[in-house]
Order: sequence, then C-alpha cells, then structure tokens
Amino acid sequence: MPIQLKPTFRDTLTERVLSDDGRPLAGMWVNSGSPLVAEICAGSGLDVLFVDMEHGPNGIERVLPQLQAIAGYPPGVVVRLPGLLAVMIKQVLDLGAQNLLIPMIDTAEQARAAVRAVRYPPRGIRGIGSALARSGRWGRVENYLADGDDHVSLMVQVESTEGVRNAAEIAAVDGVDGVLVGPSDLAASMGLIGQQTHPDVTGAVLRTVEAVRGVGKAVGVNAFDPALADHYMSAGAHFVLVGADVVLLARGSEALAERFAPTTG
Repeated sequence: MPIQLKPTFRDTLTERVLSDDGRPLAGMWVNSGSPLVAEICAGSGLDVLFVDMEHGPNGIERVLPQLQAIAGYPPGVVVRLPGLLAVMIKQVLDLGAQNLLIPMIDTAEQARAAVRAVRYPPRGIRGIGSALARSGRWGRVENYLADGDDHVSLMVQVESTEGVRNAAEIAAVDGVDGVLVGPSDLAASMGLIGQQTHPDVTGAVLRTVEAVRGVGKAVGVNAFDPALADHYMSAGAHFVLVGADVVLLARGSEALAERFAPTTG
C-alpha cells in the first residue's frame, strides 16, 4: 500500500518560519552515534535534530537506526555529511534521509555541485535505486522518482571567510534551501580559533544572516551559548542549534562530580 513520507525540513521552515514570521526553530546535534540517545533527544520537544557524520562516530550503518529511532517523533531530522561527497550523499539519501547538510561550502559552484548530487537526472547525478532502498520505502512511495525533489531538502554550511563573502551567491543557488553558519570554523579561518564569541566573528555571522535572508532563503546558526543563541534569533536567524547530546552528557556528568565527588588536595 502507498506510504506518505514526512514533510522535509524545507517544508517545516516554509510553513512555520518563512511564511508567517513565526518563532525561530531550536535544534540540537546528535553526535553520539547512539539510536537510544537519538530517540531520547527526539522526545525532548525540540524542533529539529542534526545527526552528525562529520564530527561524530556516525557511519552509514549507524545513521540508519538513528533515522528509524527518530521517525516516530515530531522533530525533523537533518543529516550532516562529512563533506561534498556525491557517492556518500547517494547512500545517505537511499537510507531514507530527507534532509541533508553539506559542510565547508565556500562558493556558489560548490553549492551547485551539492544540488546536483541530491537530484536525479537530468537535473543531477543521483543514482537510481529507490526501489531497493528505504528512501522510496522499497517502491511503496508513489511516484518517488518523478517527485524526488519534493522529498529532499538541502542545506549548506558556510564556515569560512570566503564563504561569508560569497554567502548571498551560495544561498541564491537554485536547489539550496538554506544555509547554516558555523562560527567555530569561521573563527579559525579568521585567525581566532576557539573564539566564537569574538566581536569580529559574531559580526561575520550577522552579515551572513543578513545576506542569506536578503535572497529569501532560510538561515541558521550554531550557538551553544544561550545568550548568543538569543542574540542570533533576535537578529533574524530562522533556526539555531543550541546544544549537542555529547556536550550535555559531558557537562552534566561534570556537574554531578563537582557536587557529589569534589576533588581534594
């Protein structure tokens, strides 16, 4: 029997933020590689989860059970690839990921290459295999191939001084649904490694937010500092990633140790 896929993150942004000026969406990273942790986070009430293949122990085999664990819960789920890797993009899409984030995008040409990787021919280079894969639910999603673009959304990550300069051109690429600004790598590219809250870094982030909004696309920011997250939301970010599962576990366990097992001597 026919199966309906969940709306894409693009659809969520359009419905809840871009069309009616609703509140910015709040999300978090899932870096642990654990389906159990992913499911716990999925029930938290946050709007979106980003499963991270770039900086976490998440290979193809680990991503699939996390997608399955999150599927029964309201949040959208975006998978961040390790880079602009067309073969891996095809594999992750066939796992059933509907929303992808490609990191380290510096130019409009790189953004166009990312778009080609997520689209079927003749508009792109994605291989045809939905009848064999979870993406088309093994042939149970009607017209999956013909409607393939409707089932996939693409975000790209701007996280360098070059990317900031080209932000408007990157965002304007047809098929790019939004931009995520990465202050950590941006700070490093500015010679300010580890200083995400430096005024020069936050200024570059805000310029990027303005540039992306100027071409009518969604823009998000990575900001674990609550005050800075509030600032970026007030400045026009459509979504903000405010934490990560592994960071919450690290800081939470440290707080327990400080309270109940303080170091002496």
